[in-house]
Amino acid sequence: MFFKKTAAAFALAGMLAPFALSSSASAETRLVLSSWLPPKHPIVVNAIKPWAKQVKEVTDGRVSVRVLAKPAGAPPAHYDMAVDGIADITYGLHSFTKDNRFERSRIGQFSFIGDDAVSGSKAFWTVYAGDLEAQKEHEGTKLLGLFVHGPGVLHNNVRKIEQPSDLEGLKIRVPGGYIADLMGDMGSNSIFMSSGEVYEKLSRGIIDGVTFTYEALTAFKLLDHVKYSMKVPGGIYNTTWFLVMNDDKWAELSPEDQAAIEAISGEAFAEMVGQAWNDADAKAIEEINAAGIEIYDAPEGMVTAIREKAAGYEAAWAEAVSEDGYDGAAALTKMREMTGVAQ
Repeated sequence: MFFKKTAAAFALAGMLAPFALSSSASAETRLVLSSWLPPKHPIVVNAIKPWAKQVKEVTDGRVSVRVLAKPAGAPPAHYDMAVDGIADITYGLHSFTKDNRFERSRIGQFSFIGDDAVSGSKAFWTVYAGDLEAQKEHEGTKLLGLFVHGPGVLHNNVRKIEQPSDLEGLKIRVPGGYIADLMGDMGSNSIFMSSGEVYEKLSRGIIDGVTFTYEALTAFKLLDHVKYSMKVPGGIYNTTWFLVMNDDKWAELSPEDQAAIEAISGEAFAEMVGQAWNDADAKAIEEINAAGIEIYDAPEGMVTAIREKAAGYEAAWAEAVSEDGYDGAAALTKMREMTGVAQ
């Protein structure tokens, strides 16, 4: 009788084993990250994918992230895609969303923000996520990362910009947000478009120039279509980026896994993605110089004109956020102190 019961027990265990394995396997959370930058873009290769790999490592394999080779939607739609659960995790530019839901993010878009993407991204995370409570503006998602790129540059193929009047009549691509207002205010025709559209429009002469990083000229194959690159101390502008996860998906994770993911996100991710931008810019400048594109410092008169226009936008922004109880001027001063830009 004993042997019959034992055999039956083993048989039952054998029958249940596949179900036990299945249950164990289903305990793993598999997340999908929609990526819209080119697959070989340095930010994808050196920040997004390494972070996804780290997620699996720090959660001991309980949470994995699959980075899509092709995006699940258009770049401007990526924030709402995360909110709606179309993708579990997304990244993108705050300025791609054409409403005021990210009003406080504008702090990272102003002129003279910083010459270094690591310090800029860490400062942006510290000030926007902390002092300006960024999570409240990212409703429907878990805010995992905030960052900026290297100093924004004005590239064009028509003429060297040495005074504001040189901008008049030029059709300049902008990523939306502050720089769109600034360029229009200084006389150019600001045209909004996502990064992937620029090559076609610039190569066909539909636009005359673009506000971009150095790295973007190489990433989007624009070296043959630009002649001049005007730089400004601290950048003529910057763009602010988010890395977010659907709120419901985040809530499904255990507190242990949430803490592990938070440890490699936030400031840690800002440093990693900032270094990726810095390295990409340094490499791109070598290729830009080799291509014969003239990189030059904006004349003092041009910098002064930008500074005067920028001051008005900064003051208007600070007043707007003060209505919600935030000290925008103090936050902007703190951010510049962290990046080492004198104003």
